[in-house]
Amino acid sequence: MTQDLDPITLQVVGGALHSIADQMGNVLYRMSYSSIIRESQDLGAGLFDTDYNTLCESDSTPMHIGSLPGYLRGIAQTIPLEAWKPGDLVLHNHPYKGCSHSPDIAVVMPVFFEGELVGFSANTAHHVDIGAATPGLIMDVSDMWAEGMILDAEKLYDEGVRNETLWRHIRNNTRVPGLVMGDLEAQIASAELGVRRFQELMARYGKATVIQATQQLMDYTERRMRAEIAKIPDGEYFAEGFLDDDGRNYGEHLAIKVKVIIAGDSATIDLTGSAPQTPTAFNVPFDGSTMVAAFFVFRAMLLDAYTTQDDIPANEGSFRPISVIAPKGCIFNPNMPAAAEARFCQIQRMADLVIKALAPVIPDRCTAGNAATLDFAAYSGVKENGEYWVFLEVNEAAMGGRPLSDGPDTVEELMRNTRNNPLEDLGMHLPLICDRYEVRDDVEPGAGKFRGGQGVVKSQRYLTPGQTTHENDRHHDVPWGVFGGKPGATGKLELHNIHSGETKSLHAKLSGMPTREGDVISYYSPSGGGYGDPLERAPQKVLDDVLDGFIRPESARADYGVALVEVDDGYGWALDLPATQALRAELRA
Repeated sequence: MTQDLDPITLQVVGGALHSIADQMGNVLYRMSYSSIIRESQDLGAGLFDTDYNTLCESDSTPMHIGSLPGYLRGIAQTIPLEAWKPGDLVLHNHPYKGCSHSPDIAVVMPVFFEGELVGFSANTAHHVDIGAATPGLIMDVSDMWAEGMILDAEKLYDEGVRNETLWRHIRNNTRVPGLVMGDLEAQIASAELGVRRFQELMARYGKATVIQATQQLMDYTERRMRAEIAKIPDGEYFAEGFLDDDGRNYGEHLAIKVKVIIAGDSATIDLTGSAPQTPTAFNVPFDGSTMVAAFFVFRAMLLDAYTTQDDIPANEGSFRPISVIAPKGCIFNPNMPAAAEARFCQIQRMADLVIKALAPVIPDRCTAGNAATLDFAAYSGVKENGEYWVFLEVNEAAMGGRPLSDGPDTVEELMRNTRNNPLEDLGMHLPLICDRYEVRDDVEPGAGKFRGGQGVVKSQRYLTPGQTTHENDRHHDVPWGVFGGKPGATGKLELHNIHSGETKSLHAKLSGMPTREGDVISYYSPSGGGYGDPLERAPQKVLDDVLDGFIRPESARADYGVALVEVDDGYGWALDLPATQALRAELRA
């Protein structure tokens, strides 16, 4: 039996592993050409052992890093361990072989030390365009082949020699080769760095020490996750909701049913009863996305870095106690070759429903209803010289109220963790201009002791003709309030033309919609639900929300029992505390 390492050595090696993953992520986003990677940091990077366990991960999008073990297992169906050689480099994005979805191309390199395969350096990043049926994103397509290039464990480098035929094939099958090939170069540099750093770590501390450290760190994280799960009472907990539609059959809602089973120190998410797979791309790859959503939501609730005093390494250990049941043929586990590119709204809602199901038994770890959606927009057009331009944008939303504070406004909530794109960068390079980007003011967030977060509104105007695709949801199912809190608000999408004055409402999902010069696409995100009884909210906070424009004076009185008086002091409103006390007593009676 191998002897455990001392705590100091374990901590040093663990810190080094985390540093390597962060370095890999930094190289990737700093060297990338497209704004979705360079600015939004829609990426993940890390090191993995020969059993495809995550040893360390970059501090980036949870969706990406949690999916990389699935990529590696998918690649193993084509390339067994004994077939890897130093200097090999593989590309992979097959949605039915572990990929999160096809635009997320993984770059994987083996790590050899003293002639032995000891692990893998890998990263994944969202590419602007992989030659799909519509530029940048897809929605209403019939199968996975319409998603664009499918790279099934394709070896780009064979013992350090690049496959120029494959390189040209990729370049010739994207609308924006300058961005895609530059981003691939950045991914390659990131993977190469991971290989070098892992080898250097083993050279410094010894292979046996490093491998032993990785095993102990994974076991420690697993123990901590199991200990937290064990605090939840055994039982079955339920929640359900629905998605707007599949992007083709508008108005036909898609059910999501979640049952969380807690048994001792293990948790299972059962999605039986959720909608069957759709005829569009609005499906979820099981290994690369559905499973990852389950890993994420438990780690976010139970091992949050800001609410846990101890440093708990982010690795495979947190995944081990969690399993998922999703019947084959449902939206969360489709049958090949169903398209599965537009999968993020579904897993956001799945995660949110797990939180809702567990709220009664772990109220201090849960939020009210979050926006729990995604607005992923692809703006595109053709330049005068015949070249395409494509711009991908992930828009913010809001979180629900929390046990000790309001829901954050205008943030990337739940599984996203991406950044916004600087408007200056957009205006300098593309025929788009942002007409409006601010906190939403046409609805109010959910009232509560801790109110829901307020959503965002963003308006992009075309300066030339083009087209747009939107992956979006939650125009119908309102984010819920909890423990007496009130619901938030749904989202919406609008089209306005500055020349004709025409304005119309749009469905949440668009597929290659033609746009004219002067067309403005405006996205309004959902707003979060409230947490706790609104009558318990501090009156001063209610006044602040009125002064900040989050709620109206009428809502302060009706929802929060706060009486305000008009004053001429430059602000317009002040508290009437005696009247507030009387009003709240009346409302509680």
